[in-house]
Amino acid sequence: MKKQSSFHMVKREGVKWQQIAMSYLIAIVVAIALGGVLLSVQNVNPFDYYKDMFSLGVVGNKFAYKQVEAFIKLFTPLLLTSVALSLAFKMRFWNIGGEGQFIIGALGAGSVAYLLGETMPTAVVLLLMALVGAVLGGLYGAVVAILKVKHGTNETLLTLMMNYLALYLLKFFGETSGDWNFFLAKDSNRPLFATFPDNAKMITLPTPFGSFSLNLSLVIVVLLCVGVWWYLKYTKQGYEISVVGDSPNSAKYAGMKVSKIVIRTIFLSAALIGLAGAFYASSAGTLSTSMTNDVGWTGIIVAWLAKLNTIGIIVTSLLITVLQHGCSVASSSYATVDANFADLLQGMILFSVLTADFFTRFKLVRNSKQEVAK
Repeated sequence: MKKQSSFHMVKREGVKWQQIAMSYLIAIVVAIALGGVLLSVQNVNPFDYYKDMFSLGVVGNKFAYKQVEAFIKLFTPLLLTSVALSLAFKMRFWNIGGEGQFIIGALGAGSVAYLLGETMPTAVVLLLMALVGAVLGGLYGAVVAILKVKHGTNETLLTLMMNYLALYLLKFFGETSGDWNFFLAKDSNRPLFATFPDNAKMITLPTPFGSFSLNLSLVIVVLLCVGVWWYLKYTKQGYEISVVGDSPNSAKYAGMKVSKIVIRTIFLSAALIGLAGAFYASSAGTLSTSMTNDVGWTGIIVAWLAKLNTIGIIVTSLLITVLQHGCSVASSSYATVDANFADLLQGMILFSVLTADFFTRFKLVRNSKQEVAK
């Protein structure tokens, strides 16, 4: 006879957003405190370290604008990727292929940059890079959606495997010498991605803040986030995504073409991720095998922590980027703290927040004696 457990999990009802926010805050404080203990063991003053981390190293730095510009280059692709993934997740289509779609978009944009960058005006080249990156990223995701609706394949496994296909394709172009390979620098003795022509580099806008210039891609991405929010809230197509996510059978009963909705939505999701790759490539001015900065994986966490809410994703992406960039900046000032500590601290914070999220949604209830006896 199988012994009945003394406890069981019950979903909490009526949890307010203020309670969720407070639990997240407590979780972050606990993780930061544990990180402080680890820093103290390494003879590093945790208060000084965290001051540098949360200030992004701009305090007392005459080149502070460079830190802010670097922050924006990390924040922009993470934000767009996270918002794009939320479209698929709302429909319960588990798109784990953000990394691959990002790379394919960057490769498409890079192709335009290398082939046309020196022959056309900057605005035309950047527009073509964005368009090609988005279309290729969208098609890369749509292949999985078509296989899903036509043959019932598992989208989680397929999108996961296609990440590696895209990565090895990027490595192939970056490591294979030959006159045909226009991705490589011609004046290098070893395979090396060439720098984009100046006409293929992202436009930056002058600001009244000294030497700081605003990357145009950030402005576009913020507008796209507003557009996605409006699309989900006020359009028929956005409503269809919610219905299909809640119950595909109900959507079919209501006369919705579920297969068409799935393919359309996944194309849009992957296209936005491909666009993020194109923006990042044009901002960096080159390609590299480590260009994704794991946005495809981090974007999944951001989307879920924000409950797939577009506004929440903006805030969460901002906080995660502060953590990532701030840790890297702070770690560079201390010889005993390497870059891996940034990953460790990020993991601790994310684990704490996910734990807090679980216990704000569920509670542990003790079974009665009669239930245990059964």
